[in-house]
Amino acid sequence: MARVDDAETWIRRYVEPVGPIETTHVRPWSTVRRVPLADGVAWFKACAPVQGFEPRLSAHLYRRWPDRVAEVLAHDEDRAWLLLADAGDPVGTTGNPPEAWLAALPRYAELQRGETGYADEHVAHGVPALPVAQLPDRFADLVARDLPVDRAEHDRLAAFAPGYARMCAELAADRRLGPTVQHDDLHMTNLYGRARVLDWGDASVSHPFFSLVVTFRFLEERTGLPLDDPWYARLRDAYLEPWGGDFRDTFELALRVGAVAHAIAWTRQRDFLPPAELPGFDEGFAHILRRALRVVPGH
Repeated sequence: MARVDDAETWIRRYVEPVGPIETTHVRPWSTVRRVPLADGVAWFKACAPVQGFEPRLSAHLYRRWPDRVAEVLAHDEDRAWLLLADAGDPVGTTGNPPEAWLAALPRYAELQRGETGYADEHVAHGVPALPVAQLPDRFADLVARDLPVDRAEHDRLAAFAPGYARMCAELAADRRLGPTVQHDDLHMTNLYGRARVLDWGDASVSHPFFSLVVTFRFLEERTGLPLDDPWYARLRDAYLEPWGGDFRDTFELALRVGAVAHAIAWTRQRDFLPPAELPGFDEGFAHILRRALRVVPGH
């Protein structure tokens, strides 16, 4: 991470703080600082290499979708610095109402459709690529690791390799959808207002529908919607409407493939962490792995 004085000098090139610039949180993957302004606040984020693509990605998304993401006041791609205008309060401050997602998901889908043409450019500038065709190999790498689940769970996951490969092949065979940016952390603390999506540091270029794995997880776990609640179908249909055509079967398959792809994506962060950070991280990782096990037949 950069020295504080360097960061403050850079921040003051773009805004005029009216008080101390304070660090609000420090994580292995980023440091965030609050910048008080006369008319509100701004937010500075210094990204570690594992998320070093985020400032550029955020800036380019803002240029094309200024009403769908945070307002980017400045960014430095080389130093992985990002300065954002305040976006207000996240949806999570009022719970996690499905009504908020009913409004936001179609607009997010429109962003994804528009970004399909920029997928290769995003990857060239560091956004992780997670193409469906490569997921079976990535899955083999996942189950070859020492994972934070018990032996029986690990064995059941490893035995699923042929079945997962078949699911990936079926999903990849539907060529109506190309890879695009997908947030991979699309939950209530990253959605602001009607449709602003923040914090793109976990994003990848992959199958677009994978994004709703996390959205639906938080509706189940935090909002308490049972899996048979009609809201899931309403949200699915609202999200799919901008894509055109009948993608409901593809969507359901993508959620199953995506649950495992989400666990695979967690290894990128895990590989970056110092050993002291692993126990805390692995508590969450174990939960993600057990959710991935849900797609294994017979679970």
